[in-house]
Amino acid sequence: MAQIIEMPKLSDTMTVGTLVKWLKNEGDTVKSGDMLAEVETDKATMELESFFDGVLLKQFAAAGSQVAIGEALAAIGKAGEKVEAPAKKPSPAAEPAKEEKKEEPKPAAPAAKPAPAPSAPVKAEAPPPAPKGGRLRISPLALRLAAELGVDPKTAKGSGPGGRILRADILAAAKNPPAKAAAPAGKAAPVWLWRSVTDKSAVQAEATTSPSNMRATIARRLLESKTQIPHVYLEIEVDAAPLMALREQLNAGLVKDGVKLSVNDFVLKASAAALRAVPAVNTSWEEKGIKAHGAIHVSFAVAIDDGLITPVIRDTDQKSLTQISAEAKELGKKAKDRKLAPAEFTGGTFCVSNLGMMGIDRFTAIINPPNAAILAVGATVKKPVVVDDEIVIGQRMSLTLSCDHRIVDGAVGAKFLNALRDHLQNPALLLL
Repeated sequence: MAQIIEMPKLSDTMTVGTLVKWLKNEGDTVKSGDMLAEVETDKATMELESFFDGVLLKQFAAAGSQVAIGEALAAIGKAGEKVEAPAKKPSPAAEPAKEEKKEEPKPAAPAAKPAPAPSAPVKAEAPPPAPKGGRLRISPLALRLAAELGVDPKTAKGSGPGGRILRADILAAAKNPPAKAAAPAGKAAPVWLWRSVTDKSAVQAEATTSPSNMRATIARRLLESKTQIPHVYLEIEVDAAPLMALREQLNAGLVKDGVKLSVNDFVLKASAAALRAVPAVNTSWEEKGIKAHGAIHVSFAVAIDDGLITPVIRDTDQKSLTQISAEAKELGKKAKDRKLAPAEFTGGTFCVSNLGMMGIDRFTAIINPPNAAILAVGATVKKPVVVDDEIVIGQRMSLTLSCDHRIVDGAVGAKFLNALRDHLQNPALLLL
């Protein structure tokens, strides 16, 4: 009997996955451990592994299509075995809508008659005309590929459900570009302008697209965070001169080993030390109570195409600065390549978001559930400060802690920030 390969749940927040491409074709021999396809989740792009031996009998999803968790992707069995596509499972999102429809009350009375028209006629503005051809139905992957290849998506013939344009359709349009119409005398030929990788002067065409899995998940979780978690913000300014001086000294000695410590490495290590000093921040709110985490796993935000992800450095308080630096660089590269494994971006107990490296002086971050807090790190800037009643040039760093007020009160957050400041202003403590 053929084995059905279903879309697995590859992250804790995943509801659908995008089948980027097949690595095996129908009729290919497959062994357990072989990679069947690449799947894009809301967090990363991962390879789908086969746990069966046999022949890939049937592919139920096309490259570029979105598939819900539990839906059939392929069938593996004996050569020549017949297999039919299993019935699709009802969409979880559709069921609540169906229930809501049942609960809609019927009108008890006929609609009221319209009010008499006013004595002076009022000219109503006509709604703007709809775009010609309606909304462009195209997958995010196909849209990005079109931008890279300089292909007008409107010229591609969609082969997906409802005429949706997929990756294969863009590739086909790139191989067979439409002939350009001759321009009328005295006028420039109309050109569809699209921003490509090589043409920086091009103007991006206006288009409406469906959000990627990652962007949709970010939107949902951040909305939940801001509407369900009462945020309270605490800000301090740290004297970063000792940290910058020690970092320069350490990097001068470590350069021969190919190691270069970043400011963020110090912040991650100092955050772990502060969490150890004030464990009330290393907690999570749960319906059954407040969960105190026994280990300190600090995550850090990494910006990637179409969103961000938070890789986790586990047992951060037990690792040296150089270990944290090496692990952060490795995780950051894997994040940008969308190759993080689920265990590498889940389970964080505290998060650091650093926009200082991008020139942002200060900002507030949104808590990443189920964490109780997130630290926003601003840039280190030179500014006049008062030292021993004299104005001198100092180096200052802004730190803002966003706290879940259900767990972390202002006083607790203040203790954490004071402990964090002590370690950053006395960075030699981080070497112990």
